[in-house]
Amino acid sequence: MAKRRHAAKDEILLVPFLDILCSLIGVLILIIVVLCVSQTQQTEGRTEEEIRMAQEAKRMREEIKVTKAQEIVLKEKIATLDELQKQIDEKQQRYIKLYKLLSTSKDIQEANLKISQKMQKELDGLLLEIEGMKKQQLDSNKEIALLMAELKKREVPPDKKVPPVIVQPSGSGMPEDTKVYFVEASGGALKILSAWGEDYRLSATAEVIVADVAYNHFLTEVAKNPKSLVLFLIRDDGQGAFNNGAGRADNEYKVRVGKLPIPGRGVLDLAMFDKFRGKIPPPPAAVPAPPATPPAVPKKTT
Repeated sequence: MAKRRHAAKDEILLVPFLDILCSLIGVLILIIVVLCVSQTQQTEGRTEEEIRMAQEAKRMREEIKVTKAQEIVLKEKIATLDELQKQIDEKQQRYIKLYKLLSTSKDIQEANLKISQKMQKELDGLLLEIEGMKKQQLDSNKEIALLMAELKKREVPPDKKVPPVIVQPSGSGMPEDTKVYFVEASGGALKILSAWGEDYRLSATAEVIVADVAYNHFLTEVAKNPKSLVLFLIRDDGQGAFNNGAGRADNEYKVRVGKLPIPGRGVLDLAMFDKFRGKIPPPPAAVPAPPATPPAVPKKTT
């Protein structure tokens, strides 16, 4: 009997140990569930909120870039409009003087027949140029109004700037004695870049290109050097302007022309062409233009 009591005293109960083990398993399962839920809410280490904010920031940067480019185009259009208005006033004053001179007595007209014919030719050219400028002025007013409305909606911060466009020589380079002259083609207009120390802008319509005194003087001077090259820098909306301007240079003056597409609306950086830049004398007050042949697409391109 004593032996039996001793056996009952040494009996071990496993129920508390199993309770602890079950509790531990439950805690581990809870930790695993929490970790799994946390992982499903993340993408590549970022939460959905962080991804949404990153996408929104990217969209806003793109919108600022587009708006800033439109602001630059707007400023160029306003400057073109002011210049066109000034040129129209000058041309109209010259037209009035020439008309009065041509309307004098019959004896003076007969004595100065050759002078009158020359003035009449210049008068026709001025009328064509004024017509083209007025047409461009109307188009510019419409485009400026649309751009103003767009800029007002976007309200671009004034400290944001479009990076400059660096123009680089293509291919294996060019001969050391080459003289390069740059003409920017954009939005129905041409701009001669510092050929005689300052930029010169003109409409790219056929009437203006044929009659513009400064542009024809520019082509005349460039044509004197067979190693010269007129490189047209074409913006995304400047193909029509290039066709008219380069067609005049190629067909009437036999000037070697080339073209280079320019992306974006940034300011042109031509520093890499400094040693090749050519210079010509500034245009005189009046230079007779060659016969008014409609410009065509140039045959030679580089």
